[in-house]
Amino acid sequence: MEQYNNKATASLVLGIISVVSSVLWFFSLIGIACAVVGLIFGIQIRKAGQLEGFKPSGTATAGFVLSIIGLILSSVLFSCLSCVVCAGLLSAPY
Repeated sequence: MEQYNNKATASLVLGIISVVSSVLWFFSLIGIACAVVGLIFGIQIRKAGQLEGFKPSGTATAGFVLSIIGLILSSVLFSCLSCVVCAGLLSAPY
């Protein structure tokens, strides 16, 4: 059970990092990476809960939800940033 609490805490921390880094556009890749790892931990806890018959803690659920939000925000922000960079490069005089 201790390993699930550690993974729940890690999922929550990574979810918070991904949401915070999505606000700062230059850290959006870090946000995507943290969100993916946080989602993996959250999914592992959910599957273990189903197999072993316990309900995941609130920390695990919050980490899972924050990781999803962070992944969406970071992905959208990164794609917008990529479009702006491409448009700037294409419009630059040679």
